[in-house]
Amino acid sequence: MSEMLAERPAAFAEPAKPVTGRWVGLFGLAWLGIWMAQLTPVQLLLPEQVEAQRPASDWVGSVMAFGVISGVAGLFALVAYPLTGALSDRTTSRFGRRRPWIAIGTLLFAVSLVVLGTQTGVVAVGIWWTLALIGFCVLTAALTATISDQVPVGQRGFVSGWISAPQAIGTILGLLLVTTIFTGRVRGYTTVAVLLVALVLPFLLGTPDAALRQSDKQRFSLRGLLAGFWVSPKQHPDFGWTLLSRILVNLGNAFGTTLLLYFLKYHVHAADPDGSLLLLSVIYMFFVIAASLYLGRLSDRLGRRKIFVITASASQALAAILLAVFPNLTVATVGAGLLGLGYGCFLSVDQALATQVLPDPATHGKDLGIMNIATTVPQAVAPLVGAAIVAYAGGFGVLYLIAGLTSLVGALCVAPVKGVK
Repeated sequence: MSEMLAERPAAFAEPAKPVTGRWVGLFGLAWLGIWMAQLTPVQLLLPEQVEAQRPASDWVGSVMAFGVISGVAGLFALVAYPLTGALSDRTTSRFGRRRPWIAIGTLLFAVSLVVLGTQTGVVAVGIWWTLALIGFCVLTAALTATISDQVPVGQRGFVSGWISAPQAIGTILGLLLVTTIFTGRVRGYTTVAVLLVALVLPFLLGTPDAALRQSDKQRFSLRGLLAGFWVSPKQHPDFGWTLLSRILVNLGNAFGTTLLLYFLKYHVHAADPDGSLLLLSVIYMFFVIAASLYLGRLSDRLGRRKIFVITASASQALAAILLAVFPNLTVATVGAGLLGLGYGCFLSVDQALATQVLPDPATHGKDLGIMNIATTVPQAVAPLVGAAIVAYAGGFGVLYLIAGLTSLVGALCVAPVKGVK
């Protein structure tokens, strides 16, 4: 066994040296830019851009159009995530395995957002949002893989918290910027695109990335690459259960958040929907930050992951069920706190859990790319499925009830994982 470990290439070795505070800071800064660029359009800019192309009275049509655009983009994410991960696993650039793909993804994401802001037709909006989401997938597939490459297991809960905490800050900061300072669709998209580049660049240029030697590179074949996209749940049950749990919990969260603006407008009938969305986002942000940073580190100290993931998912489910039963702004503020508490804990601890169930050190990028599908694709398809539920299957009450039940089932799926406590 010791001989096998000794022969393992340095690029594939399990990291033992803790990452520095500077590394973590630059990592969190990069995710702040990423989440602003991805979630500000999802929460506000894209729905309003689509709505502007529809008759004012046809809100259901607007929701469905937004859902179709998100769903089509999600289909491309299904390929972009694992493909980028697999290619980065084999990249032998002198700049490292992950760094070239972080740069490519950032550039594609930013340029697509700028062009997206100028579009007026629904089809053109769909095309450019799909390209933007592909850029997001390329960037985040490579960036997430740096956790397995460089962060020891005992730090992964804490470091993963610096993915989820910036998500909350990025959402609220992005909404504030595009509604108060850089108003207007073109300025809004351009602002988040510029911030994306500015905040990812320090990590790209200021952190190491081990280069892969040609002799250690896996042989490339299209057949082998495509076959690698399938990870057998029978052979790797912990990976399968973790992936299924991720899909369900993220789907439950996406049902509750991606149609929130429409929920406030057409179900709660809030006097100021944009202002209410901002308020709920602030509450959500506070609890996400607190939960992700504190509970992620606590998970590291205790050496336990599953109980945190299960409790977090149950908290998210409770928030959704409350909104289903009591659809008013007061309950929505309580729900935002519970959702932030649950989802912040889930994002940080589940990301650490995911890095501990990967089948092969040589394919971390590809396998985490598959795991990342469970984060992005539910968010992309939830508007379409959610819109159909709202329009044809009982309205927002049924939608939030389904969101809660989906999260609960996702929580239960973690229980069979055996390789991680």
